[in-house]
Amino acid sequence: MVKKENGMSREIEAHFYRKLFAIALPVAIQNIITSSLNLIDTFMISSLSTASIAGVTAANKLFFLLYLFLFGISSGSAILTAQYWGVKDIPNIRRVLGICLGLGCVGAVVFGASAIFYPEAVMRVFTNQPGAIAEGAAYLRIIGWSYVPTAVTFAYVFIMRSTGQVKLPVIISTLAIVINTFLNWVLIYGHLGMPAMGVEGAAIATAIARGAECIIMLVIIYRHHGAAAAKISEMIDIRLDYLKHYSITVVPVIANELIWAFGVTMYDLVYGRMGESVMAAMGITKTIEQFGMFMIFSLGNAAGVVLGNQMGTGDMTHVFEYAKRIMRMMVLFGLAISVVFYLIAVPMANFFNVAPEVREYIIQCVRLLALSAPFKAINMLVIVGVLRSGGDTTFSMLLDGGAVWFVAVPLVAIGGLILHLEIRYVFMLALTEELVKAIIGLKRMYSRKWIKNLIGQ
Repeated sequence: MVKKENGMSREIEAHFYRKLFAIALPVAIQNIITSSLNLIDTFMISSLSTASIAGVTAANKLFFLLYLFLFGISSGSAILTAQYWGVKDIPNIRRVLGICLGLGCVGAVVFGASAIFYPEAVMRVFTNQPGAIAEGAAYLRIIGWSYVPTAVTFAYVFIMRSTGQVKLPVIISTLAIVINTFLNWVLIYGHLGMPAMGVEGAAIATAIARGAECIIMLVIIYRHHGAAAAKISEMIDIRLDYLKHYSITVVPVIANELIWAFGVTMYDLVYGRMGESVMAAMGITKTIEQFGMFMIFSLGNAAGVVLGNQMGTGDMTHVFEYAKRIMRMMVLFGLAISVVFYLIAVPMANFFNVAPEVREYIIQCVRLLALSAPFKAINMLVIVGVLRSGGDTTFSMLLDGGAVWFVAVPLVAIGGLILHLEIRYVFMLALTEELVKAIIGLKRMYSRKWIKNLIGQ
């Protein structure tokens, strides 16, 4: 067996890269497909009016909070699942799935009820623009019905990723996007004899697509009887001591996502009071960011699975070396994305049918994204891929939440509401969180304090 200077054999190194990209590439494909759907949705709605795109952007902030709540539950559950999968402990994987599903569905019911029954009140939290409130409320009344199916899909997808089943979610997401795009075309604009329903048509299309995605996924999972094909009796077979073990690892991740999400929502509250043009521009900028960062999100999630699987076996020999190698890749991806964002700023702004003022704001903000991309890449790996994989979730929560609430939120509030700066300067202040997290997070990663076996194998 040939050894390299770092003590890792070529065989081990090759196995590491195969496993990493076997997970990362399908996840990347799924992320780019999902981001493409968001891009198509935003493009179609942008052709209606500035109030429509501003309203849907504000309305989707509620889903953003739900999304991060579900991401916290699911990614926290994936930490344990990845380590259990390292020793093929199927019963405990199914217990994790049961808790993940239960928590996710409860949260989805609360968010969904708010959207369906109190849409105007929700909209007034995010904006004071009357046109945006009316359009967003119409969208929320319908889209709220999709939140529970989304929670179910989230739980199963993360469990499958952590057990190496990454192709099925890609196939099903692709089908859901085809359904959504076709129904958008029919219902937003009124084709095939249907009335033109505007933002309500977009909401109906998305709700149907998410419901279909959930149903198709469950049918396939339970036909193939994989690790995620849990019976109800297996999912509720949870003792108090096990629930405590789960909570120690996962609750800080959920808290992390919610603390960060509410912090980022503070940015949106400021943007929502800077006018409809700013709201529309920031909604489109966020969509472009999601589309451009797909590989970084995928590599971060794949890193968490690979590192978690390795630590679950009890063999910590190469864990830190794996983390360093992924970090080098992340930095290169971040730099490449910086160049891409800078080059596409003008073409992407021209792609949307928006007012000249909105177009100029988009160009400015996408160019700022170009500057922040390497730091976003580092933070995605450190927080989601590295620290969480070893259960260092409390530190992750403090780092993520502290950078937002004690640095960026005060700066954004002062810049946007007191000094009345232009959006490019306010957005620049929001991005200060990335620099702070990168400096502190790298120090924590290199301390190796996060390398732990969480399941006692």
